[in-house]
Formats: sequence, structure tokens, C-alpha cells
Amino acid sequence: MALGRLSTESNTLSHRAAESIRRAIQEGRLAAGELYSVARLAEEFGVSRTPVREALLVLERQGMVRFERNRGVRVLETTAHDVEEIFALRLLLEVPAAARACRLVDLNGLDRINRELTSMRRAAEAGDEVRFMTHDRRFHELILQAAGNSRLAGIIGTLRDHVTSRGPSTIGRSRGLDEVLTEHQAIMDALEASDAPRTAAAMREHLVTTGRLLVRQQGGTEEELSWADWDSGS
Repeated sequence: MALGRLSTESNTLSHRAAESIRRAIQEGRLAAGELYSVARLAEEFGVSRTPVREALLVLERQGMVRFERNRGVRVLETTAHDVEEIFALRLLLEVPAAARACRLVDLNGLDRINRELTSMRRAAEAGDEVRFMTHDRRFHELILQAAGNSRLAGIIGTLRDHVTSRGPSTIGRSRGLDEVLTEHQAIMDALEASDAPRTAAAMREHLVTTGRLLVRQQGGTEEELSWADWDSGS
């Protein structure tokens, strides 16, 4: 029984450490490309080395960090090719899911999605990118949940982590929060109009715009932008 409790406590500490490290990377407190020791991270996050090491192994499997022998762990940077692959998958998965969500979502679901959009607007007015992106993520999650596929929401969340956890963002470089908000408003308007083709088109436009900007920011070529011309099945 005691061993069971110890195992549960260890798993909980590892999970919390993984979430804390992931959030620190997303917020830029742990910089992409930089090398960190397990001891330094354990001290910074106030836990022992074992749960930190276990957390880092999880993040390594997710492609966010890489252990370097006798040196520590490096936060991985995102390449143009990484972005190309991720947004190609998001187009194939999220566009038809948005159309399906439009057909299935009820009034309560619409209200929940709209509340996230309202929170995004308030964050944009305050210039709070971290809070804005938190609600941006939840906005997309609720649409995927409305489509009736919780596994898909988890898959898309992991794909987003591969980009956001490594640092690249269009905010303040290629566009502002207001522009991103406008793209989400177009999706919301289509959902409220119960127009599935329009919802799919608005989602596709949002993903293509974001993906193209990120690929270019990472030094991508026109060849790496060709995915945006694919028929997404919408």
C-alpha cells in the first residue's frame, strides 16, 4: 500500500514538473536552443531531480527537448519543416472537424466557444499574449469537442505543443493579436450562422495564414509552403 502511494506521488510530481517545464518553455522562461542541467531545473521548479528527469523524458518523447550526454537537456528549436508538417496535419484534421462541429454544436456549446472568444478579445485589448493564446487554444479545443471526437482534441493539442512549446509565434512579428482575433471571429460567426462550409473555410483560412507566416519566419521556402494549396477535404 505504501509503495502504491509512493508511486502515485512520484507520478503526480513528474506530471506537475512536466506541465511547469512546458509552460516555462511556452512563456520563454526556458529558451529554445538553450542547454539546461537537471539539477538547475530541479532547483528552479522546487522539486527533486527524479521527477524532473522523468518529466524531461516525457517531453523528449514529445519532441520538445533532447538529452545530450554529460551536458544536460536542450530545448529544441522549431524548423520550417516542422511547421510545414504540423500545419499540413492540422489542415487535414481541423477543417473537416470544424464543419462537423458546426452541424452538431448546441446552444450551450456555442456559448462556451463564444466565451473563449470574449476572453481572447479582452486579452488582446490588454496586450496579454500569454492569456490570449491560452484562450485561443481552448477555443479550438471546444470546437473539436463539439465535433464529438475527444481523441482528435488530444492529437491537435500535441501538434500545437510541438510549435508553441518551442517558441515560434507570429504575434509581434508577422501580425498582431487583433488580426488573430479577427480570424477567430470569422469562425465564430460561421458557427453561429450554422453554415458548415463557411465554418470549414474560415478555419482553413486561419490555419493557412498562421502556417504560412510561421514557415516564412523560420526561413521556409515556397516549396515548403505548397501544403497550403492542398485540398483539405472540406
